[in-house]
Amino acid sequence: MTQENKQVAHSPETRAALHEVLATFEAYKASNDQRLSAIETKRADVLLEEKLARIDASLSAAQGRFDRASAELRRPPLGGDPRLAEPDERKAAWEGYVKSGAVAASLIEAKGLSETSATAGGYLAPPELEQQILRRLAIASPMRDICQVQTIGGSVYRKPVSTAGVTANWVAETAVRPETAAPTLDIIDFPASDLYASPAATQALLDDVMVNMDEWLSAEVEDAFAAQETSAFIVGDGSNKPKGLLSYTAIADSTHSWGKLGYLATGVDAAFPNSNPTDKLIDLVYAPKVQYRAGGRFMMNRRTVSVVRKFKDSTGNYIWNAALQPGASATLLGYPVAEIETMPDVASSSYSVAFGDFQRGYLIVDRAGIRVLRDPYSVKPNVLFYTTKRVGGGVQNFDAIKLLKFAVS
Repeated sequence: MTQENKQVAHSPETRAALHEVLATFEAYKASNDQRLSAIETKRADVLLEEKLARIDASLSAAQGRFDRASAELRRPPLGGDPRLAEPDERKAAWEGYVKSGAVAASLIEAKGLSETSATAGGYLAPPELEQQILRRLAIASPMRDICQVQTIGGSVYRKPVSTAGVTANWVAETAVRPETAAPTLDIIDFPASDLYASPAATQALLDDVMVNMDEWLSAEVEDAFAAQETSAFIVGDGSNKPKGLLSYTAIADSTHSWGKLGYLATGVDAAFPNSNPTDKLIDLVYAPKVQYRAGGRFMMNRRTVSVVRKFKDSTGNYIWNAALQPGASATLLGYPVAEIETMPDVASSSYSVAFGDFQRGYLIVDRAGIRVLRDPYSVKPNVLFYTTKRVGGGVQNFDAIKLLKFAVS
């Protein structure tokens, strides 16, 4: 799938949102400094705590507005006036089916949603609509933005992975070269499961010649698909859905083995330690091997972000920095932060923070083709568009991602 361009031009909206984020963060730092000074002098002030909480909420809201404004700049452009488009028989047949239910069987390919049924699934959407939906998902779904995405033609993607590489030896120029050990391979299966949404349209909307139905349909399914995907990529159990990152067995990183994710403990149940909490995040950064740190990033939800952006390093500087341009991420210890709402809150034995190279660690698979079944009967007078795509996912490299466990050990 074509990667979205993360460097986008500034607009008045993004500039205003960026200035708001930076100004609010400066106010946040000043209030937090006052809070820390009061704690050090044992004169903790409840009003300061409340003020900081209000600024923290404002900062989260400002960051959200900035992210949305940046995302709008990366949205695929509208197709223009459909009446001025170049005539295309297949496109015209598709629009005829969507708007009125008229079917030109020779121009629209029928697909069954079930492997055992060839006629119950509706019609295959044109490639242009499929790409438009995928581009929108790449913007709306944080996991698609940071993980590897592979398009497949079948129902399962099988990936061979070398868990123990080829060995090599030094020998003299004329010495015998004994056979070295063969690499150890593991086969990981990534099945694609059905994900569907059923947006509804009024007949007035379908009759409006100015409405671009591809744009409407992709916009309608975007949020529904993105929310379900993001949840599955984090906590999905792998049964008729992707296997989520946190559904894999996690073990202490000191005893880490292939097929399990390694974790580091904070040493305190349900919290960071009171003394030098930043050290635990630094330990997490250096848990993956060096080749995974160059593309590393943190992953957590916004409530965990509100905790860690209070932290300072040993020189008194804040370790969290706001994004400075559209399309960029806030950074923690110099590494980007991906805010994923389905990551768990800090709680007893929770895995609330992850760090690593997710591009190399987690794989998302899309089966080519998006199917649409027009249903004018179920919710008359509205028309439902039963839209289905097939998605899978799972960890492909267990060395590339590490977790932070909020527990004693």
